[in-house]
Amino acid sequence: MKRSADRGSTRRGARYGMALVHGRSMEPTLRDGDRLLVSYAAAPAADAVVLARFADGTVAVKRAVERRTLRTGGPGWWLLSDNPDEGVDSRHRGPVEDGSVLGVVRLRLWPSPRRI
Repeated sequence: MKRSADRGSTRRGARYGMALVHGRSMEPTLRDGDRLLVSYAAAPAADAVVLARFADGTVAVKRAVERRTLRTGGPGWWLLSDNPDEGVDSRHRGPVEDGSVLGVVRLRLWPSPRRI
């Protein structure tokens, strides 16, 4: 997936929001154009699909694979695409700090609702 952009701002007091998938990096789990329900209050866990902001500002939907230590010594997440031939993830950008994992994807709302 080249990029999965959050519609509007993330958080700002909201417990839930929506995200739109762009690209193919999360296939077969998610496809281009899928609309997602994101819980901003949920804490990520290994194997969860999350909405995260990479250091360059890109907001993307990725799979939280494991906890990692950042260069600063702080905690972070190693995020990967489900389709390794597409998109950019922690293999290219490194681990993402905890505060940059914006939320956990709970449901695909469209084109047909299902749990992720």
